[in-house]
Amino acid sequence: MSRELELLTERRETLVDQRTATVNRLQWRIHELDPIRSAELKPLIFAKHRAPVAAWLADQPGLVAELARDELDDIARLTQTINAVEKRIVQQVRAHATHLLGIPGCGELTAAKIIAETANVTRFKSEAAFARYIGVAPLPYSSGSTDGHMRFTRSGNRQLNAAVHRIAVTQIRMAGPGRQYYDKRRTKGNSSSAALRLLKRRITRAVFSRLKADEADRRSQATADSPERR
Repeated sequence: MSRELELLTERRETLVDQRTATVNRLQWRIHELDPIRSAELKPLIFAKHRAPVAAWLADQPGLVAELARDELDDIARLTQTINAVEKRIVQQVRAHATHLLGIPGCGELTAAKIIAETANVTRFKSEAAFARYIGVAPLPYSSGSTDGHMRFTRSGNRQLNAAVHRIAVTQIRMAGPGRQYYDKRRTKGNSSSAALRLLKRRITRAVFSRLKADEADRRSQATADSPERR
């Protein structure tokens, strides 16, 4: 499953990059045609915002307008494909990662990225090894008045690190244990970056245990579905 999610998430990211580039080109075309209208554009990834632009472009003459119409169609096509890929990702994650999705702030796309980048959680000997792989294991450093302080490591899987970071930022924004822990660390004198680092380390423990629980469920289901068990 991790390989399938890796392929799907990579496909989605490629499509999103293509759509972003197309939106940027289209916005420049519209600016060339009408600078005032370009300043009033709303996000073109939504059909309700593309419709009035399409109606306006239909009445515009010239090659710039022609290219803009083509790019608007490209955005619609790319969005449709992105939505279809996202649907497949969501279906797989909901079916096979129920424990991971139980972490507050961990949505389906973030869970898919975690599963894809982890590949197989059983290859890690311990949660500490997993934390080092992500790059959230704290490292001590000393420099004059900073003696005894800890800092982020700059090594590790940056994709996984970014996924854990998204969960942490989401938890800080919402009420719950994550926010409470962050506030507690700040009250104890930790800087905002240090409190965030500690929260990411805490979340990594939860991610590791949830990944193992989901893996155990999959193996149990595979055993139950094997012909020898029938």
